[in-house]
Amino acid sequence: MIRTRHDSTPPWLDWARRLQTMAQTGLTYTHDDYDIARYREIQRIAFEMMSAGSGVELDRVSAIFDHESGHATPKVDVRVAVFRPGRQGIEVLLVRERRDGCWTLPGGWADVGESPSEAAVREVREESGYAVRVDRLLAVWDKRKHPHPPQAFYVYKLFFGAEIVVAGTDGGDGIETDGVDFFARDALPPLSLDRVLPSQLERLFAQHAGGRSGPALFD
Repeated sequence: MIRTRHDSTPPWLDWARRLQTMAQTGLTYTHDDYDIARYREIQRIAFEMMSAGSGVELDRVSAIFDHESGHATPKVDVRVAVFRPGRQGIEVLLVRERRDGCWTLPGGWADVGESPSEAAVREVREESGYAVRVDRLLAVWDKRKHPHPPQAFYVYKLFFGAEIVVAGTDGGDGIETDGVDFFARDALPPLSLDRVLPSQLERLFAQHAGGRSGPALFD
């Protein structure tokens, strides 16, 4: 099993996330008015650091965390690799993100009330129109340890392998994605780097070529 050592997080973002986590968790458990005021001030400092470091307005940074409460834990992003034989060899299913016009493995945030594999199936159906059966956990990666663009949240990325059960007919629901296609290993389109990296797809292609007997990758 391979452990990744890369950490792409700028120091200022790491410090700000740690302060935000401390403040959010503290606000969950304290009932002392003075402590509440201190934790809110710590949270404000964290937001100011994120705003200054990213160039995003302070109000927008604060709004990102409006619905975050309780003991702070990592968010879970699920991604699905669907491989098939193609004219240029093995191909992988990708969808095009409306937000940046680039391509990624189908996926998104896991929702409360569904298992990770259920979230994976739902995301593929919504974004590509394909019904799939998840049959393998491929990787569990800490987003911080890979060179994604910086993000306010701390994220674990779960990559699943899946097989097509019913082929898509008219694409996905069109809400977040506007393109669906299969791509060979050496003919990948521009990738949405916040969601998936060329190095990650390379490792997933290699893992697929090695067969189903290999272990899941993790950080």
